[in-house]
Amino acid sequence: MENIINEVKEKIQNSKTEEELTNLWREYLGKKGKVRDLMDKIKEISNEEKKNYGQSVNKLRTELDDLINSAKNALQSGANSEYLNKSLVKLSSKKQKVGHLHPLTETINEINNIFKRMGYSVYDGPELETDEYLFQRCNLPLHHPARDLQDSIFVDEPNILLRTQTSSVEAHALQDLEPPFKIVVPGRVYRNEKVNKSNHFLFHQYQLTCVQEKVSLSELFATVTHMFKEFYGDDVKIRFRTKYYPEVEPGAGVDMQCPFCKGEGCVVCKKRGWLEMAGSGIIHPNMMRMAGIDTNKWQGFAFGFGLDRLAMTKHDIRDIRTLLGGDLAYKTYVR
Repeated sequence: MENIINEVKEKIQNSKTEEELTNLWREYLGKKGKVRDLMDKIKEISNEEKKNYGQSVNKLRTELDDLINSAKNALQSGANSEYLNKSLVKLSSKKQKVGHLHPLTETINEINNIFKRMGYSVYDGPELETDEYLFQRCNLPLHHPARDLQDSIFVDEPNILLRTQTSSVEAHALQDLEPPFKIVVPGRVYRNEKVNKSNHFLFHQYQLTCVQEKVSLSELFATVTHMFKEFYGDDVKIRFRTKYYPEVEPGAGVDMQCPFCKGEGCVVCKKRGWLEMAGSGIIHPNMMRMAGIDTNKWQGFAFGFGLDRLAMTKHDIRDIRTLLGGDLAYKTYVR
């Protein structure tokens, strides 16, 4: 039987395919194989030796089966390795591009973080608004001429409309929050505007409201100045000028020196050298009283600005339509 084992080992070494190993298994372990012949000879063995003989043949069968199956496994493993070396390892793919935030999202996140460091909380409100909160509670009563400047888009005239300014969220906050509080509100607004390089019917505003026992214009101006310097850098130049806004009294417009022409005058700033960036002021007592706030105890200041304009001036974007065009591949900032 030892000779049979050596014989099978030699044939295994000479076998190159799985089929050859299968035929080898049949030759020795099949129904008509050599091991079967050995089992048939048990009839010729004496009764005393039959037990030992049968055990030896069974041991031989197991050993040969293990040898041939191990050889098959090794052959299959080698074939797989060869396949991997020739095919899979050579597979290549293009490097996937990493996603990026939209310039408006980057701008909102950056400004939110600036004000969070100053103790402000981010607040939100409805985009579908009522006349009461959008106009009346913002000190714009019925038939007030300043309403005509809003270019409102009505959903159900005269009471339901898309908000034209984030001041409506300030009106909600004054009513719903307990003073003192400091909030900022980024959000979409809608106006019936002709779409061109500078204007769009959908744009974004950022509103700040601070209600404390005592506030001042100097505190307001310092807050605005700090925000602009944090966002644009210490070299930014801004100015404040008296301007009427129904929600505040007194009111101040905030201008920034045009970053495109450095104050020399260009198409973007309409040859003025300055860009109007924000409106600000001390919250009008009428707004406070309509919200049920005691104006003898509490005061507040507010300011709001266009987020689109900040994103455009920060990233040298000269057409607002590129911000809202829906291009998912908006990787570089297009002028």
